Amino acid sequence: MTVLIKSGLAALLGLCPLLASAASLDGSQLSFWWALPFVGVLLSIAFMPLLAARLWHHHYGKITAAWALAFLLPFAFSQGLASTGVAMVHVLFGEYIPFILLLTALFTVAGGIYIRGNLHGTPALNALILLIGAVLASFMGTTGASMLMLRPLIRANDNREHKAHVIVFFIFIVSNAGGSLTPLGDPPLFLGFLQGVDFFWTVRTLLPETLFLVGSLLVIFFLIDSWFYKREGVLPRDPTPDTRGIGFDGAANFVLLLAIMGLVLLSGFWKSDVEFDIAGTRVGLPGLVRDVGLLAVTLISLRITPRQVHADNEFSWAPMQEVAKLFAGIFVTIIPVIAMLKAGTDGAFSAVVDLVTRPDGQPDPLMYFWATGFLSSFLDNAPTYLVFFNTAGGDAQTLMTTLAPTLAAISAGAVFMGANTYIGNAPNLMVKAIAEDRGVRMPSFFGYMAWSGAVLIPLFVLMSFIWFR
Repeated sequence: MTVLIKSGLAALLGLCPLLASAASLDGSQLSFWWALPFVGVLLSIAFMPLLAARLWHHHYGKITAAWALAFLLPFAFSQGLASTGVAMVHVLFGEYIPFILLLTALFTVAGGIYIRGNLHGTPALNALILLIGAVLASFMGTTGASMLMLRPLIRANDNREHKAHVIVFFIFIVSNAGGSLTPLGDPPLFLGFLQGVDFFWTVRTLLPETLFLVGSLLVIFFLIDSWFYKREGVLPRDPTPDTRGIGFDGAANFVLLLAIMGLVLLSGFWKSDVEFDIAGTRVGLPGLVRDVGLLAVTLISLRITPRQVHADNEFSWAPMQEVAKLFAGIFVTIIPVIAMLKAGTDGAFSAVVDLVTRPDGQPDPLMYFWATGFLSSFLDNAPTYLVFFNTAGGDAQTLMTTLAPTLAAISAGAVFMGANTYIGNAPNLMVKAIAEDRGVRMPSFFGYMAWSGAVLIPLFVLMSFIWFR
């Protein structure tokens, strides 16, 4: 295996001069059929866990790789090795590696912090835990905040009869809405950051919408939880009685969380003329320092975290491996989709461009909000964000200024509406799986959608009239 990897790298480096000279991909010359592997990946993620759970669980990596090859092999034959190689190198070094390194660092550091003690799940305490999780989500990621706060929340409510609704609102608030304020919070926003969106643009722009949504959800949750709490009582015996006081094990990882924030901020504010050209893809020194630093933080966390902390957290690499494999397929198969969207009305997706464009030719924020949100509900919200980011022109400076309402609508739709289904955002299914493993009877796929339809959709409609008309 090592020999094959080295040979592959050598071949790639040998092709660099050829790749660098290849012309950029012209999306206006591509047929819609090139998007089918991308659609296949997303539909596989959405429905195979429901229709063929065992097959998907054991072979999702192979299935994703098959879709990637279904694009790469015909594309290399049709467009040439040089053009295909340029696109692959750009995706690998410009997007995929930075994306995975950030998620891995956040996942590892959050998994190294264990909140010990056993709180008692009153409505007020549950709402406080959700609020804390929402705040943490924008700084340590929705995945990190979910993994950190979920287990103490489950323990706090383990002597209650009705608790599935607590986990449902946890997904709404911590696993989704809370991550809307920084690129650290949710994968779609980090992809925007990699495309040139300023680090603090989202907090400046989406703060009112986020406060409204999170605040409304907390009030609704408190009322529902109070209703259940008053009528159900609690079990006479606490399944997990207190053994130690409230506190943190592995607290040194909080310092590493600050290091992650610092590295991402540094890469956004540090301007350097030093660049490395990798087959036509320019990798700047600030981004390279960030990525090396994130890798170092991951290794340091693994080194300093006591084994007992990982055991208490039931830490496993399986969720991160799944994310890495699935997103590898997504990032590869999305190459022609982005090229066609960048072609605008000259590309195969001119109908999508027309749908989100007003008669005067200006983008329609309301349609961007709902189109991005609808697809983010059933597909993964990170590639959905990237698709509509490029549909709106793909120029970060223009989107942050002249078209700021459009970028706000895309960002809000991707982050907020990822909560509409279990498959809209990666942490959703992770939270569901952990809760069920701890004995919580979670709603079915459509049962969960009944909750989101009753609670989230009316709030999104109201937000549409306030911010995105």
